[in-house]
Formats: sequence, C-alpha cells, structure tokens
Amino acid sequence: MKILVTGGAGFIGSNIVDRLINLGYKVIIIDDLSTGKERNINPSAKFYKLDIQNPQVEDIFRNEQLDIVNHHAAQMDVRKSVADPMFDTRVNVLGSINLLQLCVQYNVKKFVFASSGGCVYGEQKVYPAPESHPTQPICPYGINKLSIEHYLHYYWMMYNLNYTVLRYANIYGPGQDPWGEAGVVAIFINKLLKNEQPIINGDGKQTRDYTYVDDVVEANILAINSPVTGIFNIGTGLETSVNELFSMILKTMAVNVKEVHGPAKDGETSRSCVDGTKANLTFGWQPKVSFEDGIKQTVKYFEGVL
Repeated sequence: MKILVTGGAGFIGSNIVDRLINLGYKVIIIDDLSTGKERNINPSAKFYKLDIQNPQVEDIFRNEQLDIVNHHAAQMDVRKSVADPMFDTRVNVLGSINLLQLCVQYNVKKFVFASSGGCVYGEQKVYPAPESHPTQPICPYGINKLSIEHYLHYYWMMYNLNYTVLRYANIYGPGQDPWGEAGVVAIFINKLLKNEQPIINGDGKQTRDYTYVDDVVEANILAINSPVTGIFNIGTGLETSVNELFSMILKTMAVNVKEVHGPAKDGETSRSCVDGTKANLTFGWQPKVSFEDGIKQTVKYFEGVL
C-alpha cells in the first residue's frame, strides 16, 4: 500500500511517516518546509518539496498511484489565521480541495484529514465535547478546518471517496517546534532550558486537552486501516489549565520559576476538551500515555536536542 503524507516533515506528520515505514508501507511526503524541517524527513520515504496548492502536485498523483492520502499539511497557527484569514484560507481550504480533486481523478481509496477538536467546536457547552457538539468556531483556522470536513462529506456523497476526519485535541511531544506560535508545551520547555522566562497568555486558567503524539499516531494507523467513514475526536477527555501545565513542567524539570502572565490572545477558546469514546468504540483507539509521563518524555527529548 502506498500512502501520501502531506506535511510529512512536520511534527505530527513526520511521526506518522516513521510509524508507517516501520510497518512496511511505502510512503510519499509532500511538504514545502515552511514550518516542517528537513531533518524530520525519514530517508526511506520519497520526498517532494512542494506547496499543496502547486499544480505540480498532480504529477505526484499521476506517477505514484497512491492508495491513501493522509493530510496534515496546513497553516496551523490560530493567531496567524486571525491576522491573515486570506492566507489561511488559501492554504487550508484551496490547498485541500486541490488534493481532493486529484484523489477523485486518480482513484485514491481513502482520505484521512487532520482537523481540530480544539477549534471547530468554538466555546464549548459540554465538556468533554462529543462529535455531535455544535460547531461554532471563533477563528478562521477553525472555520477552514470545518469547511474541509464539509467538503469531505460532499466528495464522499458525490464521488464515493472514503474519508476519516480526526479532530485533534492539543497535541504535544518529542519533535514539536518550540520556536513557533503553536505548541505551548514545547515553547515552555525550550525557554526554561535556555534560562528564559516563559510567558503565560492571559490568566492561565484556559484549559486544553493535552494528548501525546504517539497516541495520535496510533489513531492515524487505525484510521488508515479502518473501512469506516466519519468524524472522530482524538483526545484524552481531560482538561488541564495552562497554569497546571506550567507547574507540571516545573516539577518535571525540578526548577523554580515564577509565573509571568501576558495579554490574552485573540481567537483562542477559554476551555477545550474532547470526548474520544466514538473512536474507541469504532476502531479501538484510546490514549495510553498519561499527561505526567508524556511531559517527562517530552522534557527528556528536549534536554537531549537543545
């Protein structure tokens, strides 16, 4: 089986590529390296440096005869989507539609899409949120992720393109970029290792569902091998505040640093937590790595590379 992983040089995508190759799949990567890193590219994968909007992507579909597309390439910064919604829409909507059109044209069997449980629900009314929760995103990033979910339903109804949407919680773990706007776990650890002061946005009481990257990789493997079409939350169902996260990192690193708070950021929800029961009942997924163990593994990784 031959699988295309878009964004395969990024944090989550590269972890998925590594696992797929270990399982014996043939893997193709498309990544423009705007946020992905060349060092993340598995040497056993075939790599194309391209933007997913580029017309040359069709050559890959034509020549590689792909079975499955695992779509992780994205403009992933919520704050950038607020500052420049046009750019976010071009990359995340038009780029995705380009892939979907090619999937139909070249008979791809399945499309696995990385959506955002942290954004598509907006300000939640139920905690943790099931997939049936109203979707009222409050940032362009979430709006565009939800838009592609609707396009996937259309392509399934119109062209019988099987799909699985994975609505991620907040993913963290080894390999996450500590220099971007996304990934508060990596950002805090990086600053502490450099003896710099981390800044907590707002009052720090905002909560997130922190889910370890290995558990997310497992969800993708199960989705790739499942015949089921649909939308599934991927998260722990547990809320952790940014202040609690900061305290856990300090405890793990055995450092004593004061909390410093900055202004809150536009477009960010106050609480976010998703219910992964449906994924568990449908294809047997459940998170296995506890928050404490995940933070320990992430700190250990960054201590070794920074």
